[in-house]
Amino acid sequence: MTERRLHLNAFLMNTGHHEASWRLPESDPYAHVELGHYVHLARIAERGTFDSLFLADGPQLWGNLAQRPAGALEPLTLLTALATATEHIGLIATASTSYNSPYNLARKFASLDIISGGRAGWNIVTTAGAEAARNFGLDAEPAHAERYARAAEFLDVALKLWDSWEDDAIVADKAAGVWGDDTRIHPARHKGRYFSVEGALNVPRTPQGYPLLVQAGSSEDGKEFAARYAEAVFTAQQTTEDAQAFYADLKSRTATAGRDPGHIKVLPGIVPVIGSTETEALAAEQVLEDHIVYAHGVGRLEALLQLPPGSLELDAELPSDLPPESVIEGAKSRYTLVVELARRERLTVRQLIGRLGGGRGHLTFAGTPEQVADAIETWFTSGAADGFNIMPAVLPSGLDAFVDHVVPLLRARGLLREEYGPRQTLRERYGLPRPANQYVTAPAPSPAPALAQV
Repeated sequence: MTERRLHLNAFLMNTGHHEASWRLPESDPYAHVELGHYVHLARIAERGTFDSLFLADGPQLWGNLAQRPAGALEPLTLLTALATATEHIGLIATASTSYNSPYNLARKFASLDIISGGRAGWNIVTTAGAEAARNFGLDAEPAHAERYARAAEFLDVALKLWDSWEDDAIVADKAAGVWGDDTRIHPARHKGRYFSVEGALNVPRTPQGYPLLVQAGSSEDGKEFAARYAEAVFTAQQTTEDAQAFYADLKSRTATAGRDPGHIKVLPGIVPVIGSTETEALAAEQVLEDHIVYAHGVGRLEALLQLPPGSLELDAELPSDLPPESVIEGAKSRYTLVVELARRERLTVRQLIGRLGGGRGHLTFAGTPEQVADAIETWFTSGAADGFNIMPAVLPSGLDAFVDHVVPLLRARGLLREEYGPRQTLRERYGLPRPANQYVTAPAPSPAPALAQV
């Protein structure tokens, strides 16, 4: 049995990751705003001994209301509720460095970490898109490099705030009438290009020190940011070879940044459609594809490729004169992935929309539980992944199927824990150390005893 174990994260998206999942008879089109739905999903994932669950988010109304359930509960609020309904699973929320302030966001994540007993994680994003920018008084989105520069300073400030209380700042000496030690509080006193933050955080240091830091960008700026800060990376690749190349590159960049490459976990996304036979799985996948409304997909694809409306023909391949990646200021890595997928497999626009409808560029896989487990094991053992972001096409049935039929196979192969065991923080679950407080100097080692003279 291998000592290295898979890390599994459940990416929960309303009725499922397939855009047509809400149209199936089993689906509740109102589930995206029902707490009970998410409690049920979280408990399924916990039954499967997943390391964590994850909620995506963005500060704008996505797409158009005709396409799929739109709008979402604010993730930190929702995860606080889920913290009281679960015991072990990590709770990861997306929050933007583009449209938040470090003090407020650091306080919210510290609160979630304390309430959950050390299970909080932050998926750090630099929000793209003019729609979001206009919600915050901007005429256009900031440039790609500008967003990442702001994100780096944002995170530096957040780390100062999370470290602003030493672990033993609370004395609680009733006899002496001393609750805390002011000498163990360290105001941020940060003045930078984007932020000026003076005081200490108004929440004590948390069980984890600070949340598990997650990142999802795969552009050059995104990979450099991940190498410097991230402890888990959600990524999208279509082939084992591409995944291996990304994995090796990110681990190398992490080492160059002076960090242990083992302290960054790479989790590609996979959208499993599971059947008792391959034919059954492919038929279920076809049912989903048959429910796609292609007019919605064309508009979304034109927006991603930054083409004017009416540029794409359903039964033709992508135009040869697409804008180069260098001029894309939005989701650069997703743009590249989609274009390369279409070119490599010579897909028509209709076929491409069908492929993207299930996972927006993540690997989609229809097969038996054994075939899904084989694919996961191959990527895990061949230097392509440390685990997976599991993205069921339909919820809750797809997560139930994965936990009931794939998880036992992964356990039998020695790749996944049988049970959680003693309580652990999310960092411990990912095999990561609790970070030292940047304001506390480690004590100097005691001098070695002098050798006796003989």
